[in-house]
Amino acid sequence: MDNIGLVLEGGGMKGLYTAGVLEFFMEKDIFFPYVIGVSAGACMAASYLSRQKGRNKKVNIGLTSDPRYLSFRNFIRKRELFGMDFLFDEIPNKIVPFDFETLWNGKEQFIIGTTDCETGEAVYYNKHEHGKDILKIIRASSSVPFIAPAVEYGGKRLLDGGISDPIPLKKAQQDAFLKNVIIMTKPKGYQKRQSRLSPITKWLYRRNSSLAPILENHNEIYNDTLSYVLSEEQKGNVFIIQPSAEMPMSGIERNQQRLTNLYELGYHDAKQQFKSLNQWMSQ
Repeated sequence: MDNIGLVLEGGGMKGLYTAGVLEFFMEKDIFFPYVIGVSAGACMAASYLSRQKGRNKKVNIGLTSDPRYLSFRNFIRKRELFGMDFLFDEIPNKIVPFDFETLWNGKEQFIIGTTDCETGEAVYYNKHEHGKDILKIIRASSSVPFIAPAVEYGGKRLLDGGISDPIPLKKAQQDAFLKNVIIMTKPKGYQKRQSRLSPITKWLYRRNSSLAPILENHNEIYNDTLSYVLSEEQKGNVFIIQPSAEMPMSGIERNQQRLTNLYELGYHDAKQQFKSLNQWMSQ
C-alpha cells in the first residue's frame, strides 16, 4: 500500500459521504501514504489524518443546527453562508478540538488544492511545508464563490480548489502515485450541467480575466476530469468509491437526518467494497 494514494473530491455538505467512508477506513486502520483533497474533501481528510474517530460526524452533522455554522444570517452579516471563522477557528480550537500534533507528526503526505484568483490555476499546498497554516489553507480550499470570500495566503488570493481541479487525480500521479483510491461525492453516471449562476459568476469575477471563464464553464472542466478518471479506472489504475444510491441534496444541506443518511451510506459503501478494495490494493 506504500505506493497508493487517496484522492478526495469536494462537494460541500455532500462531503458527509466522504466522512462516512473515512470513518470506516479509520476503524480498519487503513491509512494511505499520500492524501490529496479539495474543499470538503480536504476538510474531511484533516480529521481522518488526525485519527479523530467520530469528529467529522460531530462537527458536520451535530453542529449544523447552529446558525454560526450555516445560515443566511451569516450571509447578511459577512457575505458568507458558511461561518468561516466559526468553522476554521472556534470549532477546531475550542468546541471540538482538532489534534494538530497527530496531524503534523503523521507520516502521510497531505496535499490541499486551491485555486488562484488571478490566474485561475490550481495551487497545491502540502502539510510538511505549510502545516502550521493548515486550517487557513483548508479554509481557502473551501471558499466557494458566492458562499465565502477569497482567502489571502502567501501573496495570493485563493478560492475553492474544486474550481480548477475538482478531482485531483493528475496531481497525485504527478507526485508519483500512479495507483489511487478516489472517493467521489456524486453517484455513477453523474454529469455536471452548467450552473444557472454562471453568467452572474462571470460578471462578479470579471476583473479576474483568467478566473471568470473557468467559473463560467466549470461544468466542462468537471466532466472532462470525470472522463479521465473513468479512463484510469478502466486501466485498473484507480479504485472508485461513490454513492451507491441517489440521495438528492444541496451542497448547503442542513437537514441533520439527510446528512446522517449520507454519512451512513458512505460507511456502508466502504464496508461493502472492503474485500474488493483489498484485492485491488494487493495487485
